Amino acid sequence: MPHETPTASARQTELLEAAYEYALAHGLTDMSLRPLAEAIGSSPRVLIFLFGSKDGLVRALLARARADELAFLDRARQPDRPTGLVPAVEQVWAWLAAKEHRPLLRLWAEAYARSLVEPDGAWTGFARATVEDWLGALAGCQPPSERDSEAGAARRTLALAVLRGALLDLLATDDEKRITEAVEHQLALLQD
Repeated sequence: MPHETPTASARQTELLEAAYEYALAHGLTDMSLRPLAEAIGSSPRVLIFLFGSKDGLVRALLARARADELAFLDRARQPDRPTGLVPAVEQVWAWLAAKEHRPLLRLWAEAYARSLVEPDGAWTGFARATVEDWLGALAGCQPPSERDSEAGAARRTLALAVLRGALLDLLATDDEKRITEAVEHQLALLQD
């Protein structure tokens, strides 16, 4: 069970931010508390005290990464003034393709994959939650008549599948030009 405190202390917040920067650079797969603690100016004992366990720290890091993702999605979502699915996907793809977001997106891909193959523990529900987050953001960009229809749900599901597949391809190959052209081609089909 994760170590929970009503509010995070300043030290816990500081160490979480430092651990997050470390995770962005090194990933989470083989993360060991000793090298992490040394790199961020702490000790394994302090990290366990503050986060309850290594899994508690991983859950906190995943929540922190998700907060960055949700901050972007909240800016894209405008249910009061829906931009439409195609312009929203264009905006999302531009953000995903930006080189400065690659560390966060590699961390996302790692956590997404781990939650599929290790459904228990620190990764529990991460993939499902991100799918729901992204579908919700895309729904918020659709006009209500489209958003509330089966066809609208299918269109945003297709858009998410294209974005996710393109992102994984981009992370694997770094071929931004080719993948962007493929996304643009799919968006032209979605426009019809």
